[in-house]
Amino acid sequence: MFSKIAIRNFSSTAASAYKVTVLGAAGGIGQPLSLLLKLNHKVTDLSLYDLRLAKGVAADLSHIPTNSTVHGFTAEDDGLAKALKDADVVLIPAGVPRKPGMTRDDLFNTNASIVRDLAKSVAENAPKAAVLIISNPVNSTVPIVREVLKSKGVFNPKKLFGVTTLDTLRANRFLSEVVDTDPAEESVTVVGGHSGITIVPLISQTPYNTRISKEKYDALIHRIQFGGDEVVKAKDGAGSATLSMAQAGARFAGSVLSGLAGEQDVVEATYIDSPLFKDQGIEFFASKVTLGPEGVKEVHELGLLSDGEEALVATAKETLKKNIAKGVDFVKANP
Repeated sequence: MFSKIAIRNFSSTAASAYKVTVLGAAGGIGQPLSLLLKLNHKVTDLSLYDLRLAKGVAADLSHIPTNSTVHGFTAEDDGLAKALKDADVVLIPAGVPRKPGMTRDDLFNTNASIVRDLAKSVAENAPKAAVLIISNPVNSTVPIVREVLKSKGVFNPKKLFGVTTLDTLRANRFLSEVVDTDPAEESVTVVGGHSGITIVPLISQTPYNTRISKEKYDALIHRIQFGGDEVVKAKDGAGSATLSMAQAGARFAGSVLSGLAGEQDVVEATYIDSPLFKDQGIEFFASKVTLGPEGVKEVHELGLLSDGEEALVATAKETLKKNIAKGVDFVKANP
């Protein structure tokens, strides 16, 4: 006979049961990301896909006693379609990592083709899923996915996300080091895009704006914008930010799942097909959004910015316009 507590827990879990699929699950981001998703109680079916090793990763994770089953798929036997079938949320970390001296744009030619092909399968097998893009360069790969989904007639602007959460995590951590606070208590809004000068942390909207000297402020902004370079350099050619990116992806996926489950006031920053600057020709922009059962419930305005932040946003928009066009043009030339 179930105890009352057992019945309550069972009912709570059953009310928010979701299938989550990770494409590129055996990679440097994919493995820790899959582990963190296995620990999320809302994930009841975790499907892992990669060209190789996905079945081994799935077998490994399946031994962890949480409320989800794990299945691994490779390219054989129509594995990609099977991994995606009926998925509620799809995360795409697939692609090659950055190496020393490489920018995110250097990754474009390789990762663009990978993301395009995966997007085609998402359109065919999970057309209603929330799609979370981690593969860099996000500023261009998210527009690629949009163009593919549009060509298949299944694009939903409320359910396509570029995961920029790592910029938020870095901003929280790096700010806390400057002002000597608990990073877990910080909440910096980061807008724009997900590479270099397109990343705009809104420090003026924190309580510490007047406590930071210009020298420290400039260094903080630069570190947040180019924090990924620290990791690439420190790993000495052996990879890029995989563990912190996995945490960022898992956090954002968790927020999307909370929104789908109808939880209230779920707010994250993310790179989306945004109305904020469409009149200026900027079709995608990262800002805070409220998440809900249909995906994006509300897109937040940027709020009051300092003069310096206004300048940073202006620079970001010019770069984003080029990044977005690069993704759109790629699909036109390589449908």
